[in-house]
Amino acid sequence: MRLSDEIAAYILNMLECADDGEAELRRNELAEELGCVPSQINYVLTSRFTPEQGYIIESRRGGGGYIRVRRVKLGRGTSPLMHTVNAVGHTLNSATAQAIVENLMYQKMISETAARVLLAALSDQGYRDVPPEYRDMLRASLLKQMLTALIT
Repeated sequence: MRLSDEIAAYILNMLECADDGEAELRRNELAEELGCVPSQINYVLTSRFTPEQGYIIESRRGGGGYIRVRRVKLGRGTSPLMHTVNAVGHTLNSATAQAIVENLMYQKMISETAARVLLAALSDQGYRDVPPEYRDMLRASLLKQMLTALIT
């Protein structure tokens, strides 16, 4: 397992153990505990705990500083899939699309089969005949349409 995977798993475990779906950590202490540099913690937080993936990061600098990771809580009656549809912008790169789909599967909002189909449809392989300037727009549009179809 790669170091970034271990860091992400550690943070996810903290979130799962928390009653309120919120984990507070100190970057330097976590880096020391996991045997890495603090910038590696930053990388994992900015790449794997994004709003598109269902997380909010808050931080406070200084001696008593902290980083707080929270899972996004949806309003009453809001479909989690619809929340994701609304969070996707006008463009979507392959890596972000993959992260969104994997998060939806992890959260059990879509089945593993649906995730495989979505990942295949959103992969760079499927867009090689599309001019580069249109790929990310098409990928965003397709993801929104497919998720909307899963809602109804």
